Amino acid sequence: MAKDKKYFLCDSCGYDTPKWMGKCPSCGKWDSFKEFKESKITSQVYTDPSTLKDPVPLNKTSGSKTKRIICGVEEFDRVVGGGLVNGMVVLIGGDPGIGKSTLMIQIASKLINSLEKITYICGEENPEQIGLRANRLGIDTDRIVLYPDTELNSFVKYINNVNSDLIIVDSIQTVFSNRVDNFPGSLAQLRESTMILTSIAKKLNIPVIMIGHVTKDGTIAGPKVLEHMVDTVLYLEGDRYRNFRILRSVKNRFGSTNESGLFEMRDSGMVEVNDPSSYFIDSIGITRSGSAFTVTLEGSRPLIIEVQALATTSSFGTPQRNCVGYDNRKLAKIVAVLEKRGGIMIGSGDLFLNITGGVKVDDSGVDLGVAVALISSFTDKTVMEKSLFIGEIGLAGEVRAVTSMEKRIKEAIKLGFKNIYTPEIEFKENYRDENIVVIKSIYELLDLF
Repeated sequence: MAKDKKYFLCDSCGYDTPKWMGKCPSCGKWDSFKEFKESKITSQVYTDPSTLKDPVPLNKTSGSKTKRIICGVEEFDRVVGGGLVNGMVVLIGGDPGIGKSTLMIQIASKLINSLEKITYICGEENPEQIGLRANRLGIDTDRIVLYPDTELNSFVKYINNVNSDLIIVDSIQTVFSNRVDNFPGSLAQLRESTMILTSIAKKLNIPVIMIGHVTKDGTIAGPKVLEHMVDTVLYLEGDRYRNFRILRSVKNRFGSTNESGLFEMRDSGMVEVNDPSSYFIDSIGITRSGSAFTVTLEGSRPLIIEVQALATTSSFGTPQRNCVGYDNRKLAKIVAVLEKRGGIMIGSGDLFLNITGGVKVDDSGVDLGVAVALISSFTDKTVMEKSLFIGEIGLAGEVRAVTSMEKRIKEAIKLGFKNIYTPEIEFKENYRDENIVVIKSIYELLDLF
C-alpha cells in the first residue's frame, strides 16, 4: 500500500507546503498551517477513464441557451443569479441556528414542482429529526429522499445508481472518505469531499448545494481552497436573537455578487421580506434626539435604516465607544472630523451607536446620518420631521456623493420622506417637486440644530 504523505495547508488561502511554516508566503497570515495526510491512491480511486470527454470548440457550447432552474424562493433565486444551473456547486455558510437547514428544506420543497427527485444527505440530523422540521413547515412529499450515510464512497455509488436532479449536503463537514486517514471535518477530508462532490455535479450535470459551518471569524470552516473549488459561495447572516436574515453572495460564477436576499425567520420557516425598508423603521413621522434616518445598500437594493446615538458624560478616565451594527473605527473617524472641522467637542464623553433592526452596515453612504445622530444626541435637539441624510464625510469635513445616489433618493421618496439632505448631485432637476437640500460640508449641519 502506498505510503501516506504529510502536507501542511494554510486554512486561510489554501497554500500547501511539505514543511510547516510560521507565516504563509501567499496570504501573509501567521500560524495558519495545519497538518494533514493524503494517500497517493486517493486521487485514483474515483478516476474512470471511460468518463473522459473530448474537447469542445467554444462556439459549439450552449452557454447562452442554458436554462436556469427556478427555485420558487425569489430572494434565493436573485442571489444565485436567477436560479440554479445544471452542474452548479453552491456552498452556503452561516452561524449555528441561523436557519441554513430550514432554508434548504424549503427550497427543496419548492423545487419538487420542477424536479423529479431530490437527494438530501443527512449528516447532522437523522431522517426523523428532519421529518419533524418538514412537518412543522408543512412539507410532505416522497420526491425528497433522505440519505442517512455520509461515507463518500457509498454515497457516490448510490448517486450513480439513481437519477437525482439535485443533491443537498447537510453538512460538508460531516462527509468523510475511508480512503483518507483523517477524521471528518479535517482539512484533508474537506478538500477530498468537496472535490468529489464537485466532480459528481459536473459529470452528472446536476446542481449540488453544500451547507458549511463557519468559524468564529465568520468564514466557512476549512481551507480557503474550498471556496475556490465551488461555483457559488453564499453566507446567511443575522443576529440569532432577532428574526431578520440576510443571504449574501461573495462568489458567483453564474451571476452577480452584488445581490442579497432578505428573510424573516418565523414559526412557519424562512419568509421573504418584500419591503425591507419598512421592516427597519417604526415611523418616519416621529422625531427623537439622537436619531436620524439614512439609506444603505444591501447588494443592489436600497434599504432605509434608523441610526440611534447616545452621547453622555464619561464616568471613567477613558471614554467608551460602543457600536452595534457599525464599525468602531468609522465612528472614531466621524467623531474626529466633527471635533477638528466642526468644533463639536464630542469625543471626551461616552458614545453609543446602534443600527436598529439588527442589520450590520459597512457603507460610507450612512456617514452623514451617523454624524447627524451624534450631533442631535450631543445637543439634545431633534431634526425636522421626515428628514433623511445621505453622503460620505471626508477627512476635510466635506460631504461626498456615494454610489447609487438616485436609487437611494427614490427609495426615500417612496416611503414619504420630505427633506432629503445629500451632497451636490447632477440630477437634482429631476426632483423639483421634492425638497432636496444640498449639504457641502459638516459646517452646514450645524444650522439644523
